[in-house]
Amino acid sequence: MPYNKVMEEDIEKLRGMVGKDRFFSGEDINRDYAHDELGGIESMPEVLLRVKSTEEVSEIMKYAHEHTIPVVVRGSGTGLVGGAVALKGGIMIETALMNRVIELDEDNLTLTVQPGMLLMELADYVQKQGFFYPPDPGEKSATIGGNISTNAGGMRAVKYGVTRDYVRGLTVVLPDGKIMHLGGKVVKNSSGYSLKDLVIGSEGTLCIVTEAILKLLPLPSYSVSLLVPFRTMEEAIGVVPKIIRSSVTPTAVEYMTRDTILYAEEYLGKKFPDTKSSAYILLTFDGMSRQHVEDEYTVVAEDLLKEGAQDVFLVDTDERKDSVWKARGAFLEAIKASAKEMDECDVVVPRDRVDDFINYTHEVAEKYKMRIPSFGHAGDGNLHIYLCRDEDDHAAWRKKTEDVFKDLYGKAKEMGGLVSGEHGIGFAKKGYLHEMYGDAEIELMKRIKEAFDPEMILNPGKICC
Repeated sequence: MPYNKVMEEDIEKLRGMVGKDRFFSGEDINRDYAHDELGGIESMPEVLLRVKSTEEVSEIMKYAHEHTIPVVVRGSGTGLVGGAVALKGGIMIETALMNRVIELDEDNLTLTVQPGMLLMELADYVQKQGFFYPPDPGEKSATIGGNISTNAGGMRAVKYGVTRDYVRGLTVVLPDGKIMHLGGKVVKNSSGYSLKDLVIGSEGTLCIVTEAILKLLPLPSYSVSLLVPFRTMEEAIGVVPKIIRSSVTPTAVEYMTRDTILYAEEYLGKKFPDTKSSAYILLTFDGMSRQHVEDEYTVVAEDLLKEGAQDVFLVDTDERKDSVWKARGAFLEAIKASAKEMDECDVVVPRDRVDDFINYTHEVAEKYKMRIPSFGHAGDGNLHIYLCRDEDDHAAWRKKTEDVFKDLYGKAKEMGGLVSGEHGIGFAKKGYLHEMYGDAEIELMKRIKEAFDPEMILNPGKICC
C-alpha cells in the first residue's frame, strides 16, 4: 500500500489539532519513540502527537484517512514485539496524557477510564475504594490501552481470567475518524457480533481505544503466597496439573528457576528467601475470609509435600512479600541486564505439556549453545522464554535466534500450543503466526482488517498484514 509522507502543510494542520506543546516532528522526537521495550525493531515516526481526548484522536484520524498517512498508537512503550513501532513513518499518536478516571460506578461495579492510565495507577485507585481489578501482567507500568490491545493476562489469570474478561465496553475511533461505542455496562450481551471482543487483542490495527469500561470485583480481604522449592524443574512443573485438578483454585501458579532468581537478586541487590533449590513454584491464594484462605493453602501445602516438595515457605510478612514479589516483577529486566542482547518467546501450550516444553528449551539451548532462561505462568501454560546473547556477535546471535524461534514455535504447534499467550504478535512474531495458522485463517484476519481499515493506514505491517 503506497502511503503519503507528512509534508509541511500536513505539519501545520496536525500541529493545530493538539497545539505546539504536544506536537513534535523530525529531530524533536525523542529516539525512544523509535522502538519498544526490547528495541530490536526500530523506525521513527515523522510526527508525534500527544493527545488528550477522543475528539482529538477523531480529528487526527479523519485527516490521516483523507491524506493516506499511516498512523500508529503508542501508550508507555512497554511492548516486546514491535507492536507500537511506526514501521511506515507517518503519524504516531501517544495516549499517555489520556490517563483520567472518568467514572467509578459502585452500583454496577465498573470503572470507566482513558487508555493512557497505567495499570499500577488503576490498581492502586480501585484498591483504595475497596475494589479489585484482577488482570495482573508483570509490567505494571503498561497502560490499560496497551493491555486491551494485547489482551494481556498475567499472574492471576488462573483464577480470574484475562483482560478480555474485564472489559465491558469501549469507545473507539475508527480509521476514518468515526467514533463508536462498543458494549457498555451490561453484564450479558447476545446482540449480534461482539465487535468489542474483536477489538480486544487487535493491537491497534482495527481502531483506537479512547475509553474503556472495566469490570471490578470486591477487594479480597486476605491474600497469602506459598513459595515451594523442588529438586528439579520436572518435579515442580509436574505438580501443577494436580493443583489445577484439586478442589482448591489458586489465584496464581508461577514457576521460576534458581538461575532466574539469582539474576533478580543481582539486579535488585536484594536477597530472595531461598535459593538452594533448582526450581520453585509460587502460589497465591485470596478470598474474603482468612480462615477460608488458610484452609485452601493448607490443603495444597500438604499435597505438595507428599508430591516431593522440599519445603513450603509461607509468604505472609511484609518483608517476605516485598522480597518475593519484587523479584518476580523484575525477572524480565534482570535477565535483560544479564545479557548483551535479548529476544523473547511468549509461547502458550496446554498445561499438561509445560514440563515437556521447558525440557525442550534445554535441548534447544544445548543444540545452539545459547543461554535460554525462562519463567512463566505454569497455571495457564504461558511461558516466557528468553534468548540471550552472551559471547556471540550480533549477526551470529541473530541468525541463531531465527533457528531457535523456528524450533520453539514448531514444537509449540506440535503440542497444540500457540505463538503468543499475552504479549501479542506485532511485527516480530508476524511470520511465526503465519506459519502456525493456515491460509484460510490468515485470509479471514486480513478481510477483517480491510473491513475496519480499507485504506490500511492504522498500524500497518502488523499481525497479518
